[in-house]
Amino acid sequence: MNFDTARHNMVKQQVRSWDVINKNILNAMLNVQREEFVQVPQRKLAFADMALPIGHGESMMKPVVEGKMLQALDLKPNQLVLEVGTGSAYVTALMSRLASHIHSIDIQAEFITAAKQKLKENHIDNVTCETEDFFNFKPAQKYDCVVITGSLEELPSFVFDWLNKEGKIFAVIGNEPIMEARVYDSVVSYSSHFDTVVAKLTQSEQQHTFKL
Repeated sequence: MNFDTARHNMVKQQVRSWDVINKNILNAMLNVQREEFVQVPQRKLAFADMALPIGHGESMMKPVVEGKMLQALDLKPNQLVLEVGTGSAYVTALMSRLASHIHSIDIQAEFITAAKQKLKENHIDNVTCETEDFFNFKPAQKYDCVVITGSLEELPSFVFDWLNKEGKIFAVIGNEPIMEARVYDSVVSYSSHFDTVVAKLTQSEQQHTFKL
């Protein structure tokens, strides 16, 4: 299998056809080797239009959803980003090409250990990964963007305390089968971008966590 050809086809036939037109996002998806971030037995499926399991009952998003999410975020080169839900670290790697620094947290220590190794192997050095529970997280700094990859019924107000002035939050809000990807710029102001279904974001003592 020619991974370079498969990656090009994924971007052209799936992501681009879903109206993802941001050239920086498309270039990131062309250059980050998605096959390196999936489980080895699934590498031939790395570019398929499907969610792929990564362990602990969690999955990578479809490539088209990843592209739509990044386009909704509209990250800038000088921004500091908090990612809630490292998962496979593929989206982490993509965002590392779009922003200044990514601080990525996940409640699964196994994911964080694997993410650090994968990012090192891919020579990505503008990412900090830590094992943390979102609901108990106490950031030591503020961020220009917070990306929450698990769905919530409502966005907790405490997240806005983590933002720099004019910062924004990406979150998937609602209950299955109706969920909405939103970008918030304040507690009462948000823009709606697309519909999707994502597993609930839950606390560390609960069995299921993020779907990525």
